[in-house]
Amino acid sequence: MEHEAEVVGVGAGSAPSGDVPAVILSARGEYVPIFVSGDQARSIGMALEGEPFDRPLTHDLLVSILTEFGGAIDRVRVDDLHDGTFYAKVDAERYDDGEPEGFVFDARPSDALALAVRVDCPIVVTDEVVDEAGRPPDSVRFGEDDDRSGGR
Repeated sequence: MEHEAEVVGVGAGSAPSGDVPAVILSARGEYVPIFVSGDQARSIGMALEGEPFDRPLTHDLLVSILTEFGGAIDRVRVDDLHDGTFYAKVDAERYDDGEPEGFVFDARPSDALALAVRVDCPIVVTDEVVDEAGRPPDSVRFGEDDDRSGGR
C-alpha cells in the first residue's frame, strides 16, 4: 500500500562519521529520514522556501525541458529500501495529440524529491519503506527549539 507523504524538513542526521544531510518525510504518522548529499539538501531546502536561484539548477532545467516538450511530472514514489539504500520512481506523462502517454523513470530519492518540491506533485511512500525506516515524530529533532521548521 502507498501513503501520501510530505517533506516536513531538511536537516542533518547523526551517523558514525558525523552529521549527514537528510530530508524528512512524514507518511502514515511517522517520519522517514532519507539521507542526501549536502548539495541536494540545499537545493530541496531552497525550493521549499521558494528562494530564487540566480541560474536554473539541474532539477529546474529538467522541469523546464519536460514542460517545453509537453510533459508533466504526476508524482514521485519512494517505493523500496534495500540494504539501507532507498529507491524511487518518477511518474510522468506526455501528451501527444491530446492523449496522455505515461512514463516511469527510476530515480535517486533525492532527485525525485527535488523535482517534487519544484512542481508540487504528490509524494508517496510504500508501507515497506515506512515499516523499515519510519520513526516516531518525537524521535526526530529539527533544531534547538524543535519548532518543526526543519531548517526550511
